This record gives sequence, C-alpha cells and structure tokens, in this order.
Amino acid sequence: MDGSHSHSATGASPVSIILLVLVCVVAAASARPQRGAPAAAEPIAIVNLQSEVNLDGTFSYTYESANGIKAEARGQPGQGPPGEEGESVQGSFSYVGDDGQTYSVTYTADENGFVPAGAHLPTPPPIPEAIQRALEFNEKNPEPEEGAPRKGR
Repeated sequence: MDGSHSHSATGASPVSIILLVLVCVVAAASARPQRGAPAAAEPIAIVNLQSEVNLDGTFSYTYESANGIKAEARGQPGQGPPGEEGESVQGSFSYVGDDGQTYSVTYTADENGFVPAGAHLPTPPPIPEAIQRALEFNEKNPEPEEGAPRKGR
C-alpha cells in the first residue's frame, strides 16, 4: 500500500459499510409488523348499494355492508360559507359497536357545518340562567357600530 486510505476489495470504506448495514437493519426493523398492531382485516362485502348523481347537483345514496353498517344521504346545491356556494346534505348512518349495541347518527351538513344527532352523543349542559339573561340582553341591546356616537355620552 502507498499510505493512502485503506479500502476493501469493493472500494468502500469500512465506515460506508457500517452505515449501509445500519440503514438496512433500521429498514428491516421498521418494515416488520409492529407488536399489538391489528392484523389486516378481510374486506367486508357491500350487500346493498344504490347511488344517484344528477346533473343539477342533487344526489342520493344508500348502502349496507355485511357487518351491519348502514348509511344513507341525500343532498342538493345550497348555501356555503358567506359568499360561496355549497351543498346541503341530510343523512344517517348506523353500526354495531364492540359492545353489541347499534349506534345511529342522523346529521345535516350545510352552511351551519356538520350537525350530528344521536342518543349516544354527548349534549352540552344547559346554559346557566345568568349567562342566558346576559345573552338575551346583548341581543336586545346591540353594541353601536365602531366610530358611531354612543347614547348617553
């Protein structure tokens, strides 16, 4: 050897070989199935499917799967966020939970957002009486526009 850096017969330095082996080990470890990860499930058959999409923007669909999931929706063009077009959709879905109980949700989705309803969904607590009175007062006595003179000053 002439005193230059030592290389293996392939021309790669020992550091390059170690890095390559390390990368391969990390890749192999991350590719293996993780402990506790659910096994890939078999596809669930759709036993009923009806769908209609019309040129005027209206649509409807309904489906049911072999595991008891059911869904349906219908929609039409509607008002979106201020100044924009959107869709107005009404629908429902149901499924059987791990506890064996059937859970059902009905919903609307329109300019007011997604609004679900179901017996199992949490509901907000009632508004305290003092807060309700304050809200009613504010509604009856709106603040003047910015820059407008205030009454009584």
